[in-house]
Amino acid sequence: MVSAPPPPSAPPSPGPVPQVWALLALASLVAFCVSAVALHLLRPDLDPVHSQMSLYLIGAWGPWLQAAYVALGAGMAALGWGLRRATCTAARSAAPLLLFVLGGLSLATTAYAWMDLPGIDRTLEGLIHGVSAQGAFLFATTGMVLQAVRLRRDVAWRACARWALPWALLCFASIWVLALWRDAPRGLAQKTVIAAILGWLVAVSLALWRRSRTAVPIHTPSS
Repeated sequence: MVSAPPPPSAPPSPGPVPQVWALLALASLVAFCVSAVALHLLRPDLDPVHSQMSLYLIGAWGPWLQAAYVALGAGMAALGWGLRRATCTAARSAAPLLLFVLGGLSLATTAYAWMDLPGIDRTLEGLIHGVSAQGAFLFATTGMVLQAVRLRRDVAWRACARWALPWALLCFASIWVLALWRDAPRGLAQKTVIAAILGWLVAVSLALWRRSRTAVPIHTPSS
């Protein structure tokens, strides 16, 4: 006698591991945001409209923001790894994760290689700071775009990809506007782009956390 086939099981759960990476990413993002806002309050000597974030890395309270940069870089890598673990095989790619890791390394380099202050001769350290800062923006936003594209290949993530992809493309375009629009107030323009990038990272981290928390695990039928 042929036994009836088992009922279809629920879609697989990403499990607790991606949730841990999502929480790590969220913690790092919150730490960076709190540090950045706090330094703007603690450094009234700097004009928030015209002073770039790099100036807050120098002088009083600078080590606090340097640590926040490193934490943000680690959070980007954590998010990339968590998304890799939480998506189906067809949606996985090493490219977004690699770009997030490179963006994180660039952030750490930017934090500890100081920019050249206005009115002084250019230095190698200032050159390294400038190149790594641009690399951080480029690696992060390119990784965001590629990650959003890959999410479209996973049925469970397509709703997220509908807003994640245009948002990521907007962030990618904004770094080029920032680079080419020389008359823009440098501090305000840069911080607007950073806020858009942070918003995307927070939104996707929350989506990863909700997805890994609410997904239904597979139950293996008993023989």
